[in-house]
Amino acid sequence: MNRREVRDAWEAIAATYADRRDADGSDAALVGELAASLPPEATVLDVGCGDGARTLSNLPPGSVGLDLSREGLRLARQNVPEARLLQGDMTALPVADASVDAITAYHAVFHVHREDHPTVYREFARVLRPGGTLLMTLPSGRFHTVREGWMGGRMLFSAPGPERTRSQLADAGFENLRTEEVSDPLGSTATFVFADPTADAGGDDGDM
Repeated sequence: MNRREVRDAWEAIAATYADRRDADGSDAALVGELAASLPPEATVLDVGCGDGARTLSNLPPGSVGLDLSREGLRLARQNVPEARLLQGDMTALPVADASVDAITAYHAVFHVHREDHPTVYREFARVLRPGGTLLMTLPSGRFHTVREGWMGGRMLFSAPGPERTRSQLADAGFENLRTEEVSDPLGSTATFVFADPTADAGGDDGDM
């Protein structure tokens, strides 16, 4: 699946995915943990925000939700009306250099071809301010497949594996990687990683 096909797939299943998630998954608590560590009036970019119920709703007011799917953003507008919303691709974030204090990317990066993951992580490093934090799902294994019938549609899942992902994050300019295992939106378990940009990662300070 190319990026257009992934976008179209999310348009078709965004509402179903939102309805089927486990509302008690403990992964949402990590967002609160991140938010509590941020300075007042911090700006967080939630990449692959979908309907925003688990992520944007737990982030500081005025945080930014980005999604490939217009349907996901429509649902986010209903759930988190105070958020700023952008349609865009994480491989080329429509966000200025060094303009956000943190990034969340929940169950998002592995819907991009694994060959493009280094580009995604360089984009994350580019838009983070010095002292910022990335919180994202760490893939459980190495895979590249299109799952037919997933949420009633079809979806790309692609990742190089956890150790290669750690290496790619380091190459993109992240350090101090630390992980936590929690329950994910569909009731199973997932590993999340916190990472900080190095002092020379990213771009010049700017506005979004």
